[in-house]
Amino acid sequence: MKRKLIAAIGVAGMMAGLAACGSGGGGEAGADVGELTVWLTVDAQNNWPELVKAADDAVTGKHPGLRIRHEYYGWPDKNAKLDAVLATDKAPDVVEMGNTEMLGYMVKGAFAEVDPKRFDRSDAWLDGLRESVTYEGRTYGVPYYAGGRVGNWRKDVAAEAGVETPPGTYAELTAALDAIQKKKGPGFSAWYQPSPDWYAAMSFVYDAGGAIAEQEGGRWRATLSSPESLKGLNEYKRVLDTYMKADKTKDESDRHIVYGQGNAGMIFGAAWEGATAEDPGNDKTGKLRGNLENFVMPGPSGGNMPVFLGGSDLAIPVRSKAQDVAAEWINAFTGARGQQGLLAKGNLPNNKTDLAALKGDPKTAVPATAAESSWFVPMAPGWGRVEKAQTLKTMLRQIGTGKKSVEEAAKSADEAIDKVINSK
Repeated sequence: MKRKLIAAIGVAGMMAGLAACGSGGGGEAGADVGELTVWLTVDAQNNWPELVKAADDAVTGKHPGLRIRHEYYGWPDKNAKLDAVLATDKAPDVVEMGNTEMLGYMVKGAFAEVDPKRFDRSDAWLDGLRESVTYEGRTYGVPYYAGGRVGNWRKDVAAEAGVETPPGTYAELTAALDAIQKKKGPGFSAWYQPSPDWYAAMSFVYDAGGAIAEQEGGRWRATLSSPESLKGLNEYKRVLDTYMKADKTKDESDRHIVYGQGNAGMIFGAAWEGATAEDPGNDKTGKLRGNLENFVMPGPSGGNMPVFLGGSDLAIPVRSKAQDVAAEWINAFTGARGQQGLLAKGNLPNNKTDLAALKGDPKTAVPATAAESSWFVPMAPGWGRVEKAQTLKTMLRQIGTGKKSVEEAAKSADEAIDKVINSK
């Protein structure tokens, strides 16, 4: 998930304290541990408190007398509070992190290393989530749950243009969009795609065999101006030029609201966006409920479009004195039984085994299939220092509005990324 990494992680005093603690494997954790502190976001508190209790019961059953204390935070607040206690005796034993937040903390040595073999189905963790907890070949967290991206379109608009079924290939998608655009005219976006949406744009890049950055000889270098990446960016620009008729400078934050206003036939975004658009508070057409359809986004390369896989991970701060029991709690919460509970709440699982089962259910087949092909941000030490929201969005606005050519914009972005991507 896209989360803001608070700059306080770099505070010198905090890091000096962490450095004195080592980098994992410490922390006594036997039956004599009296208390376990678990920090989760309000998502767990509001949506699946019974799963939290089940994990508590499983662990306290093994450790009689153990007290488990929970604290719940909103996403905007959590990291500032975490940064304030990481180098103290008040650090939690388990903390939930957005998967894009993990890197900066792993680089700084804030989390203890864990053994993946201690956790259910770790050999089948989803690729995008596995990458988010791995740094320099070591594992520093456990995937919790995932959220993917899908295509979503209006069945009535497609039917007006003579299209009755969702696309299975990119050729079918563009043919349908061409028909919709012709039928609806220049004031309508057959595909509403905000140009600065770097999650969507990078899907085109990775589909074409490109990448944001790659590692060579132990160092990272930006590769947005590679031939493969340029191929993906050029196709992304073609989509914007052909089907996006709205303001190309706006970002994707209110895409579901714009979609609900009725001037677009399709979006490519988080799986929840279609359902949110058809909510009566957002649906200004009165026609969207039951009329929107998710589909697996096909890619120009011929396969399914690789999507950014957002989600949450659970980590054990290096200052925890209960690391073994913390690992037991994480496994009880994210393991086989926990995953079934999370699936029942509409989440995607952390592993391919459970994901495969979802593909057989029409209600979950689309997001489950889409999540099989994913990409993740570069796990480079300086990626947290890259002003990605600015660097990549600036590049994409320049491409979308034509202020720079694709090649010029990509080269500028590469130069900005290369300045910091290898720095710690």
